[in-house]
Amino acid sequence: MATTALTAKAQSFDFKASQRYPDPNVQVLDNSFLKYRLFSSSVEQLATGFRWVEGPVWFGDGRYLLFSDIPNNRIMRWDEATGTTSVYRNPANFTNGLARDRQGRLISCEHLTRRVTRTEYDGRITVLADNYNGKRFNSPNDIVCKSDGSIWFTDPPFGIGGEWEGDKQTSELPHSVYRIDAQTGKVSLITDALAGPNGLAFSPDEKVLYIVESRATPNRLIWAYQLTDNGTRLGARKLAVDAGGPGGIDGFKIDTDGNLWCGWGSNGSLEANAAELDGVRVFNPQGKAIAHIHLPERCPNLVFGGAKKNRLFMASSHSLYALYVEARGAV
Repeated sequence: MATTALTAKAQSFDFKASQRYPDPNVQVLDNSFLKYRLFSSSVEQLATGFRWVEGPVWFGDGRYLLFSDIPNNRIMRWDEATGTTSVYRNPANFTNGLARDRQGRLISCEHLTRRVTRTEYDGRITVLADNYNGKRFNSPNDIVCKSDGSIWFTDPPFGIGGEWEGDKQTSELPHSVYRIDAQTGKVSLITDALAGPNGLAFSPDEKVLYIVESRATPNRLIWAYQLTDNGTRLGARKLAVDAGGPGGIDGFKIDTDGNLWCGWGSNGSLEANAAELDGVRVFNPQGKAIAHIHLPERCPNLVFGGAKKNRLFMASSHSLYALYVEARGAV
């Protein structure tokens, strides 16, 4: 399938897929991953020519993927049937995280307006939340929808720290995670105890919420919280993943077996081997690294899609990549 390049050549990434099976870009770190690896599947570049892509979400009913190109202030659409990429929304208020609610509507984290919105079936935009106790959010970042219809999102200050992913503005609230109630629309504070909360996802049974603490020191972490009060609040937590000194976690998704597929890259340091960290690192539910999918670019976020939910779409800096696996997304 031909790769689609949409913007200036300087933003496109020249990629040549491996001609060998099994693809050497899929590195098995533990034999337990072998059950998820397809030996006749290789990493494909589906589109390139973006500035910083994020927040992919799959629409199976339309056979397309939406993803954010944040600095270009647009949401992109990749169509499975044609392999073409087009602009879905421009301007897009420097949207970052995307998801679908339980009625199939698009929900978005907007940096510029510092709010969470829903796109109705007729295209109208409904504001779901833009403040907590009268104070504006920082820059809603990543978002998930629970089976009860509640919407959970992280709110670090990344989008208001400069002019690249929105407008430079002043924080009014601490770094936090919030929940929007499906019935009342009430916004509840889930936690403000994490430095730079980023990606988040529920376990397959929704009894655990995983949250990335992307400004934890010295290493980036994923915490696993037991849910209490009928799944509306955080209880005891344990460390699920430690990225290690040079590793950097951003967004992630969980498969039906509870494995964590994490967007991965360096933590911004200048080690000679920093590029070797780029891609997706897979951890089992016990926090052991079992695989690494090597990409030529850092991967901020990913999602499972396709007819069988076994195609991993990886939004990676300037490009969109995909890989078929023998795992299925839990959501």
